[in-house]
Amino acid sequence: MPGSTLPPLPDEAVTVGATASDWRDAVGLVAKALARAEFARPAYAADMIRMIEEHGPYVVIAPGLALAHARPGPRSLARGMAVVTLAEPVKFGHPHHDPVRVVVGLASTSPEEHLATVAAVANVFNDEGIIERLADATSIDEIRAILDAD
Repeated sequence: MPGSTLPPLPDEAVTVGATASDWRDAVGLVAKALARAEFARPAYAADMIRMIEEHGPYVVIAPGLALAHARPGPRSLARGMAVVTLAEPVKFGHPHHDPVRVVVGLASTSPEEHLATVAAVANVFNDEGIIERLADATSIDEIRAILDAD
């Protein structure tokens, strides 16, 4: 199916061992990574934060993992993914899956692309062991290898 593969993950879109004071800061870090890779404008962070404020911590899809995204719009420039691992986990307020150590950010340019991208990325995380391996990764190459292997 078109769009069922993972989006691009260039070096600029990965941050290893970041420090975040809270979930908003963690989402801001992944938004900055999306912007560095030119997948989204810097203001996309506000869109992602607003979605969580309005709908709750629905982005925390598995223990230790947040899949931050917002609807496609003028702040989304291209289909892409960013990964931020946190040195210390943060709480998003999810009743079962907090705290979060890995934040994956997604950008897409159409509703169809958005759904396909969320599905493709979520499918990778059916193997819960991948979250711990990503959280413990020490390099961009290691993160990319983990995601390519599964």
